[in-house]
Amino acid sequence: MLRRAPHFPPMASTALRLSLVPALSFSSSPPPPPPSQSRCISTPPPHHLLPPPLGGRKLRPVRPASPHPRLRLAGISASFSSQSSSGNGRELLVQHLLIKENDLNLLLELQQRISAGEDLSDLAVEHSICPSKEQGGMLGWVTMGQMVPEFEEAAFSAPMNKVVKCKTKFGWHLLQVLSEREGSVLQDIQPDELHAKMQDPNFLEEAQLVDVREPEEVAKASLPGFQVLPLRQFGSWGPEITTKLDTEKDTYVMCHHGMRSLQVAKWLQAQGFKRVFNLSGGIHEYAVKADPSIPTY
Repeated sequence: MLRRAPHFPPMASTALRLSLVPALSFSSSPPPPPPSQSRCISTPPPHHLLPPPLGGRKLRPVRPASPHPRLRLAGISASFSSQSSSGNGRELLVQHLLIKENDLNLLLELQQRISAGEDLSDLAVEHSICPSKEQGGMLGWVTMGQMVPEFEEAAFSAPMNKVVKCKTKFGWHLLQVLSEREGSVLQDIQPDELHAKMQDPNFLEEAQLVDVREPEEVAKASLPGFQVLPLRQFGSWGPEITTKLDTEKDTYVMCHHGMRSLQVAKWLQAQGFKRVFNLSGGIHEYAVKADPSIPTY
């Protein structure tokens, strides 16, 4: 039995996942593909969960007001749906430690220490060979389809807060499910769909509209109702995002061509926003396909 409930740090960097929140780019052009990174539990290509450094800074998840948000899974038809809506909508908050396959004596010792009351997160810092050890083994919220099968099966069948073991090609894992919630929604929305919604005055009052382009871009073309949160100024608004915006409301994100906004949309989803929509093709496609009165640049 554990002596205390584990802490809930931000989502950790790990290759357990098969998907990734892409690296955010400060350029108005589409960013290059992210490089392969950590090599813990993922199947090829390996990726970190978190974005790589942005000009010397990492885009770090912001700790939500509650570490156990209960999210509703809404069925909305759109052209794109993220992996986080899979797995019957379940998301698990998981921490783990990883040791080498032949370290059976260490495995037994760790199990005994956990039974005696030691915390898995403390043991992860001390013994884990996964990069997530830097965050006490915290992997963040995971869903079906993001992990190698053996780990996924163990996590999604594990009793809440009970430490269980499983073996993958990477070695032995001791894992613990700390919380469970229904999955959030991340979808593309086409320009004509958004244009139709924009004609309804209630939509502008009920939804949250976010433009992540830079001020000089917004000066060239803009849409009414969008709050400008420039990506280059992420350091000023990122840490306060859950106070600036309501995680319960539908949130629509836009940029020039839809690449930066998609990356920000995925980051917002990781912060606990329940329903996030990315404008496919950005304001450029909106101007071309939905509203020619909007200038292109």
